[in-house]
This record gives sequence, C-alpha cells and structure tokens, in this order.
Amino acid sequence: MALGMAIGYGLLEMRNAAPAPSREWCLFLDVDGTLVEIAETPSAVVVDPSLTTLITAVAQRLNGAVALVSGRSIATLDELFAPFKLPAAGQHGAERRAASGRLYGANAGRDPDLDGVRAPLRAFVDSHPGTLFEDKGRTIAVHFRLAPHFEGSARCAVAAAAAALGARYEVQAGDRVFEIKPKGFTKASAAEAFMTEAPFAGRTPVFVGDDLTDEPGLRFAEQAVGISIAVGDRIGGQWRFENPREVRRWLVSIAAMDEAPRGDTRVAPPPSQSRN
Repeated sequence: MALGMAIGYGLLEMRNAAPAPSREWCLFLDVDGTLVEIAETPSAVVVDPSLTTLITAVAQRLNGAVALVSGRSIATLDELFAPFKLPAAGQHGAERRAASGRLYGANAGRDPDLDGVRAPLRAFVDSHPGTLFEDKGRTIAVHFRLAPHFEGSARCAVAAAAAALGARYEVQAGDRVFEIKPKGFTKASAAEAFMTEAPFAGRTPVFVGDDLTDEPGLRFAEQAVGISIAVGDRIGGQWRFENPREVRRWLVSIAAMDEAPRGDTRVAPPPSQSRN
C-alpha cells in the first residue's frame, strides 16, 4: 500500500472484512473498545477467561509476538488478564514490558511532576457530578462518559492543567476522556520499540485499535508496510471491524492457523480505496 494512502483515512472508505491471517505477523492490540466493550467507568471492565485463553492461544501461534498496547497501566492490564502477563505497553507507551520481561518506565511509579495538577483536577471532578478522575501514575485523566454535557468544561480544565506543567506534557483526547501524558510517548513509539526486539523483529506489524489514542499506532503499521485495523467508526484504517466481537472472531482464525511450515505468507494490501 502506498504511504500516501495512510493520510486522511477519515475521508476514505475502509474495507469491512478481515485480512487473512499470517504466521509472519506480530500483533499490537488495544484493549478497551477493541478486545472488550467500553464500560461506563474503567473499573467496570471485566475480561472474561475465554478472552484471556484466546489471546494466549494467538500468542502461541505467533511465537509470542503479541502485545497489549493500552492507555491503562501495565499493572492494571496484568490484573485484567491474570494469570498471564503478556508483552505490554501501558499509559500510551510511557511504560513498556518487553517479551523478555524487562520493564521500561514501569518502575517509575507515581510521577511527582503531576502533583501540582492532581488536586485541581480532583476538585474539578468533585464540582462536576458524573465526571471521573483517574490517576495512573505517569498519566492522569478526566472522564466524562457519564456526564457528556461537561465535555467542554473538562477539555478546558485538563488543557489548563497541562499548560501549567510546561512543554514536557500534552493532552491526549480519547473516547469521552481527556488525559495528560508525557510528550514523546505514543502507541506508535511503543510498537516501534517492540519491533526492535524478539520475537517481534522481522515480522509484519498489525495494529488494531478503536480510538484517537490508537491513530499513531495504526499509522505506524501502515508506514512499516504492515496492516492497520480500525474497530468502529471513530478512526480509520486499511480494514475495519464493527466491534470487539468481530475482533475476537478474527483472533479465533489466527489461533486456528495450522502448523504448516512458514513460507512466504505475506498478506496483499487491501484493494485501492476511493474518496467519498
């Protein structure tokens, strides 16, 4: 696929079908909205054992080349997918665990530089019923899913807090959430780091995500001559699934790949797409 087609996917028709699985892939999977349905609050999400079993089966089929790439912390991902601990990038890449188990940024704990804005944002949430403050350690977020009428107020409050922190931090918009995170970390930077290490190195990257926070990861996959898959209609990719149920059915097809010797199993790009 031409790199120029990676630009402006919001204006392009996406192929609503599943790319044929390949044993040469490595997978980068968002969690909320991609593997599981979005819940009213982050703490309400439950990963059922069948999904954990499926992900581990896919990882075995791809020789371990599967990583969770999420806005959640790695500690929370481990709780959700217990007892398994997969390669993972948390807090939008601000922390990462390689397949070897080596941790990058995950031992940094609570970022003291955010202390100056934690109290003001908690105060904002306390005075705006239905909003939610989430402190992940290296990133902090204000959710307004239960109070969408406060979107504008939440945007202003988070933007003001980020501005007070200086140039090292930025606001990341998501699905009914605004988040402050350190600059320089994205889901693309996480995927790129994984691709320099075994067992991801030398494979075709496939990134699957549903939200604005996943766009850098999708664009990375395209630029690396890989595959981008959007879930839902908030963002665009080369391929599209309607919802997490379709993602799971596709993962089942990957887990079911036979044990045939690995040959040239590169996947052809989707057909040319036309502007609406």
